[in-house]
Amino acid sequence: MRVEGDFIKLNRKLLPLSWFYGLGVGFRNTLFEMGVLKSRSFSTPVISVGNITVGGTGKTPHVEYLIRLLKDKLNVAVLSRGYKRKSHGFVLADKDTPMRNIGDEPYQIKQKFPEVTVAVDAKRTRGIEKLTSDKTEKGVDVILLDDAFQHRYVKPGINILLVDYHRLVIYDKLLPAGRLREPIRSKDRADIVIITKCPKDLKPMEFRVITKAMKLYPYQQLYFSTLEYDTLKPVFTEQTESTEQIQTGKLDSLSDKNVLLLTGIASPKQMIHDLTPKVAGLTPLSFGDHHQFKKKDVERINEVFSSLPSPKLIITTEKDATRLIQVEGLNDEVRQNMYELPIRIIMMLDQEEEFKKNILSYVYKNSRNGILAKRKDDHKPKDSYNTGDRPRTISFRNN
Repeated sequence: MRVEGDFIKLNRKLLPLSWFYGLGVGFRNTLFEMGVLKSRSFSTPVISVGNITVGGTGKTPHVEYLIRLLKDKLNVAVLSRGYKRKSHGFVLADKDTPMRNIGDEPYQIKQKFPEVTVAVDAKRTRGIEKLTSDKTEKGVDVILLDDAFQHRYVKPGINILLVDYHRLVIYDKLLPAGRLREPIRSKDRADIVIITKCPKDLKPMEFRVITKAMKLYPYQQLYFSTLEYDTLKPVFTEQTESTEQIQTGKLDSLSDKNVLLLTGIASPKQMIHDLTPKVAGLTPLSFGDHHQFKKKDVERINEVFSSLPSPKLIITTEKDATRLIQVEGLNDEVRQNMYELPIRIIMMLDQEEEFKKNILSYVYKNSRNGILAKRKDDHKPKDSYNTGDRPRTISFRNN
């Protein structure tokens, strides 16, 4: 059985460098705490989702979870920096915006949720100003900041910190010895902490141990989430009749298949762990996070898949699929047998309703000019997440 912290590998020889790195990060945080560097609040509700580690905590799936919660009630905008994009400044995405202009994760979100406003800007304060100006095509009710825990120039109404169950920050070290981007005490800035990627069979004792070990303050709420895999979807349009059974099936239908797991994400270990018992044989082919596939990578993919015994297929992530679909040189066999595996976030311990009520309560109560509060009252009978006049169950320090 896996235990918390089991993916952590520290390079203790680099701990002296981590000490110097910590001095720099600590000095910057002190400047914000002293008011030398300014954090700015906005009248529009802002929810930040981020982490204090280098990648792999599930930011995009949790942003999508919030989108699903809010999009039918409110005009939602997602603002990201657009990591590894080829454009500069503020870019407001539409359905035809190429991935290279906004980055793979914002592109994935826009393709899955075309009704949601998606924008990128390295300067989040400027991005929020543009999203809330009169020049935008529609009024924005709430802004989700993707990967913005370190971006302290914005003071969000709710600061959500994601912590990988397999790499708990309390056992990690600062870069470069570990993968922490900030000291552990930075978790104190979070209003909500979510332990992500938890095993579905996590025991009650483990919940209690982690809760105690995280040492959160009374103003902070702790949640636990796990991944649920959805139905496989073909990556390329030419996948037709021969793949119908797989298109409509879930992972349990792959027990006789040899699978090439093709990933370019920060941490594929959880997927490897989850898929291995569900298939006849699993061959991982892993690249770095946000990897841009080159000619030599394509040749390697073609060769590795060709070497696998039949029946076989390729499984990749949604984020990787947005890049692979634009890659040239993948042979016909690879293209006809490549599937993306969507994931959804599930809150554990029957915490889902509480989490949803806390998020909606904040958004409604902090809306501009009471517009959302009125909208809420107008739809009370059919709003299953309405909190009515009950007191809030979460205390956000600055709201």
